[in-house]
Amino acid sequence: MSSRQFLTLKYRPQTFAELLIQDHVRDTLTRALERNRLANAYLFAGPRGVGKTTAARILAKCLNCLESELPTPTPCNRCTACVEIAASRSMDVIEVDGASNRGIDEVRELRENIRYTPSNLRFRVYIIDEVHMLTQAAFNALLKTLEEPPAHAKFIFATTEAHQVPMTILSRCQRFEFRKATPAEIVDRLRWLAERENIRASSDALAAIAHRADGALRDAESLLDQLSSYAPEGIELAHVEDLLGLVPAGVYDEYTRLLLAGDAAGLIQLIDRLFTSGSDVVEFYSGLVDHFRNLLLIRVAGPAAATGLLPEEQARLKEQASCFDGGQLMRILGYLCDKENMARRSLMPRVVLELVSVELAAARQTPEPTADPERPAAGNPDPGPSARHRADRPASLETVWSNLRSELDKHHPLLAGALELAEPVSWSAGVLRISLPVGNTVMAERLSSCRPAVEAALTSVVGRPARIEVTTGRAEGVGSDATLDGIREVFGDAEET
Repeated sequence: MSSRQFLTLKYRPQTFAELLIQDHVRDTLTRALERNRLANAYLFAGPRGVGKTTAARILAKCLNCLESELPTPTPCNRCTACVEIAASRSMDVIEVDGASNRGIDEVRELRENIRYTPSNLRFRVYIIDEVHMLTQAAFNALLKTLEEPPAHAKFIFATTEAHQVPMTILSRCQRFEFRKATPAEIVDRLRWLAERENIRASSDALAAIAHRADGALRDAESLLDQLSSYAPEGIELAHVEDLLGLVPAGVYDEYTRLLLAGDAAGLIQLIDRLFTSGSDVVEFYSGLVDHFRNLLLIRVAGPAAATGLLPEEQARLKEQASCFDGGQLMRILGYLCDKENMARRSLMPRVVLELVSVELAAARQTPEPTADPERPAAGNPDPGPSARHRADRPASLETVWSNLRSELDKHHPLLAGALELAEPVSWSAGVLRISLPVGNTVMAERLSSCRPAVEAALTSVVGRPARIEVTTGRAEGVGSDATLDGIREVFGDAEET
């Protein structure tokens, strides 16, 4: 009884016409073969599972098909050469794993063997997978062969890290970039496979597989094969989530709804359900970053900007994005990104996620200050009776700075992060001067854009209208202003004589 073939092997493309997604690669190589304009070396670069090695084998068959007197873009797949190359049995098509044959000795052996003419084919083809794993000495040994290659030899390199290949090698190759498949393209392929193999699968399940594959068509086919065994009666979304440990998309929607309501308790309960159900907290955090990134893209540039989503997902997220403005989403996403490394490295990522969620909910509960035409001046709101009662209290620079940080931490945690690198310089006449390190123009622009909110908090702290001044660059005597303020507070101001 013959063993069952995996879907990835059973339906592997055998000609360029069957090569999926990579139309630019297929068209360029097809036209080059038709005109017999062949290069000595090719570099196929791109992420995993997008068809680099498959395309290399197809090209090897095109170069050596015995049904044609010259290289052809349409190999017959019947002759001895095509059959042996497809089965990786040809003595003239040598596949080398660059990760396990990365030393100079292996490359020297290759250089010795390359001098010999093919045994029964037109060209001797060397397919080196993960070529970026070769050592520098191995690359140097390979370079001489690429500079003066024998007429009967062709090289096809495949790599996921093209930037690690020396420029001296890249400059001697024709380079082809293989792109990821979109979720829609993966779903179409999976639906076609399911029909051919009589596999029942819901659209939601196929979409979840496509997202998990992250653009790798081979990974998606392998997952479909695995799920067909796990759920032979029919693959549903719940089966995909159970087998792969995915966080349901509805959880991110619920998180967004709770955040909009400023419901910190609800967010904590949601995180507790995730934890008790065995979900990976770090994976959920990464998904949360992706979720709010998509919301920001949709809010700023429309649904078409979220290119990795299916149309129904874009419509769902568009409704959520309409509940925020662009600035709010930008601050939420920025805060999540700032804390992502902490969540990944922490021994207690759940605590980090809870802390971030509570802070975001608190920031949502506190409305951002807006301009009020009845107030005496823009950016200087009326401090109110309780604040005016504190207006006569003397305050040192250190006290004002500490109270301002506390006020922002309490009501505007996202905004408080903008002051982490700032240093107070002086406090006098209702003006707080702060300084940033030399060259930190990005933080200076961020503080300038948030100036009304910071000045509103400062006014609340000191009990009278106040404003801030931000400078970039700290002079040698910056600290002396703080010292002078302390002296004046003790002895009072004295006129110069």
